[in-house]
Amino acid sequence: MSANFFVYVIVVGQNQDEDIPFTNQSQPKHYKWWIRVISYILFLISGQSAAILLGRLYFDKGGNSKWMATFVQSAGFPILLPFLFYFSPFAKSVPVSVTSVARRPKISTLVFLYSAFGLLLTGDNLMYSYGLLYLPVSTYSLLCATQLAFNAVFSFFLNSQKFSPFILNSVILLTISASLLAVNSDSENASTVSKGKYVIGFLCTVGASATYSLYLSLVQLSFEKVIKRETFSAVLDMQIYPSFVATCGCVVGLFASGEWRSLSKEMKEYKEGKVSYMMTLIFTAVTWQVASIGLLGLIFEVSSLFSNVISTLASPVVPILAVIFFHDKMDGIKAMAMLLAIWGFLSYIYQQYLDDSKSKVKKKMKANSNEASLGLTGQV
Repeated sequence: MSANFFVYVIVVGQNQDEDIPFTNQSQPKHYKWWIRVISYILFLISGQSAAILLGRLYFDKGGNSKWMATFVQSAGFPILLPFLFYFSPFAKSVPVSVTSVARRPKISTLVFLYSAFGLLLTGDNLMYSYGLLYLPVSTYSLLCATQLAFNAVFSFFLNSQKFSPFILNSVILLTISASLLAVNSDSENASTVSKGKYVIGFLCTVGASATYSLYLSLVQLSFEKVIKRETFSAVLDMQIYPSFVATCGCVVGLFASGEWRSLSKEMKEYKEGKVSYMMTLIFTAVTWQVASIGLLGLIFEVSSLFSNVISTLASPVVPILAVIFFHDKMDGIKAMAMLLAIWGFLSYIYQQYLDDSKSKVKKKMKANSNEASLGLTGQV
């Protein structure tokens, strides 16, 4: 993870010393850009898939603390601190312009913003933990694909995202996919999980997907209206400080719920032993941060919307791995739900491709128009 990330640092680090906005989207894409983007895509998909599987392994082998499972989803943020110090303009001998300082939001505004996002992430991660506890991994992962549909809805109201036929098709397909899994509850893991707990897990996972999509839309809105800059250091701030608040919230929840009393017993009774218990939690925290690095990299290189799309791409990957490692059942309804989720994902991706193509055509026409105007001016 670190070696590949430092390749990125060497390539673009010099351009990120100062507090300047993103300009990558308007520049020609060369092979180094594609290498970085592909690397971040692999980080996000592999990290997210591994984290979900490790989270389920924790519950399967004797772990039972929802708050501990929630804690590890955000507690690995300290590994990002070196990158925050590296990219911070105040950590370098780089002059910061008066205009740059003037447009920075007040400290009180940032504290409120990061605290609100941190508490939102705490609730979101807790709902995801309930989903992992009560649902098979394959079902859980497919339900997480609904975040793409929720993202389209929230983006429409908060970020002025337009609904196209392909976006609408994606929303409908992902909704049908989730509905199929809902009506399939009678045949899902009935011997170990009651129908009531299955419903709780289902609702919590869908609720977590909706909350996470709302979080992404609010983050985008905050960049536009409050922070008003999209430097890599600002993106790191948005990841680290809310994660710190979320981790503190998890610690409070762990003690308030009384689950901390059973952690010692849980470790002793863990089926794979104490060392395996600790390593499972540590690697879960690390893999979530690997996924976060991929997410941040894609936000920096492309957009937050694209990072959410790639995150959804892990939905068909995890069920296949769950069948291999956890022996989840892959019946006809679940297979159909997975195909519909993939179809919805591809429909969403195709719309992004069309938007990107239109944007390139408009930029080319504008460039040609400017060149023609300069030519006429020269002749005069």
